[in-house]
Amino acid sequence: MKLTARTAERFIRANTALLSPPHVPEIALHLADEAHDLWQRTEEELAEIGLPPPFWAFAWAGGQGLARHVIDHPQIVRGRTVLDFASGSGLVAIAAAHAGASRVTAADIDPFCETAIRLNAEANGVSIAFDGSDLIGTDAGWDLVLAGDVFYEKPFADRLVPWFETLSARGAEILVGDPGRSYLPKSGLEKLAVYEVPVTRALEDAEVKRTTVWRFTGN
Repeated sequence: MKLTARTAERFIRANTALLSPPHVPEIALHLADEAHDLWQRTEEELAEIGLPPPFWAFAWAGGQGLARHVIDHPQIVRGRTVLDFASGSGLVAIAAAHAGASRVTAADIDPFCETAIRLNAEANGVSIAFDGSDLIGTDAGWDLVLAGDVFYEKPFADRLVPWFETLSARGAEILVGDPGRSYLPKSGLEKLAVYEVPVTRALEDAEVKRTTVWRFTGN
């Protein structure tokens, strides 16, 4: 599939519906569900048509928990510059914009995410900037970094932790939403809240994932 913004938008509209994640009903996203073929395709089938795994088409537990926390505690983001890292659908970025952040940037290296996040932001009446580059190791002066469901893979986690430590040391606040992924750091985290997040068995090992919002404090 040759990806242009028009091609991506056509694909997203054909393979998703505008739905509200169960734990964040205030927000509507273009999501895949049981009615869409995208839900059933394997990574191998997607690779054959040149499509990365469509993480942007699902509301993952970590993101839902983090978005819920931001909406319920708007003082966390109000008036601040916010980075939603590994944004996927843009759920957490949209929550931050709704809660009064002064500027929100959604970052994801999946090229489909730029279009998915634009469509989702438009559906929710908010303005969100997008960055498609690999931001690990960079610092644009964000006040707050939000990261939902990022500790699922060891090489990625090994890159994230020192970056988060550097950002935290210079004064950025970093909040992580995590439903018990294997590579969540064992230290340097402060528990802020716990949520029981409904998810789908097609993606997870349970219908409800116990999801914790952590403040990253570093070692």
